[in-house]
Amino acid sequence: MLELYQFERTWGIPNLSPFCCKIETYLRMSGIEYEIKPALPFSTPKGKLPYIKDNSEALGDSRFIISYLKSTYKDLDKGLSEVELSVSTAMQRLLDEHLFWVLLYSRWQYTDENWQVNKKAIFGGLPPIVRDIVANRWRPKIKRQIYGHGTGRHQAEEIFTLGKQDIDALSASLGSKRYFLGDQPTTLDACAFGHLINIIGCPIESPLKEYGLSKNNLIDYVDRIESEFYQDLKDIV
Repeated sequence: MLELYQFERTWGIPNLSPFCCKIETYLRMSGIEYEIKPALPFSTPKGKLPYIKDNSEALGDSRFIISYLKSTYKDLDKGLSEVELSVSTAMQRLLDEHLFWVLLYSRWQYTDENWQVNKKAIFGGLPPIVRDIVANRWRPKIKRQIYGHGTGRHQAEEIFTLGKQDIDALSASLGSKRYFLGDQPTTLDACAFGHLINIIGCPIESPLKEYGLSKNNLIDYVDRIESEFYQDLKDIV
């Protein structure tokens, strides 16, 4: 059976990582059987989570994992037109390569309160002394990545202004549709859900979360996907 390596569940959502959540949601939307293996990203194929093991294959990076799942199991985008595929690619880039960094900033850098919540969620399973050492080594590393990406070079107000623009784009694109590209879920929905639930469904407070919660269609969208594909998790919570 396919093995999905990702962070431990926390906060009552599928995963604290948008990318882990994206892969598990794709698996559920596709009806692919899998087993979760809780992990930390210290010794993974690309130094990040998620990654999967399937027979002799070990793959990291959610984009390559999705490509593998499409070719090996089920392609959720099979019925899309070239224009729809182009929209899907562009919107996923907005989510993965831009909005994600605003989300990351809100957890690792914006306030100490957020950092403590984030620290407990990620490193809470480690022994107390080890937890603090590891967390205090990783935080500067992540902050350097945020700065290197460019997001960390801005003031907080500027960062969240950019994030709000992404939220506006997502809300306008979704409109009143059930899913972003129609009546059936696609890869874009797995990606969007992973990010949106990690913005509006987590105990990380920020102007980005407040703005996301002002978009009723995005709230309904997240609730709908949770109810349809994560009812078992909702029952536990």
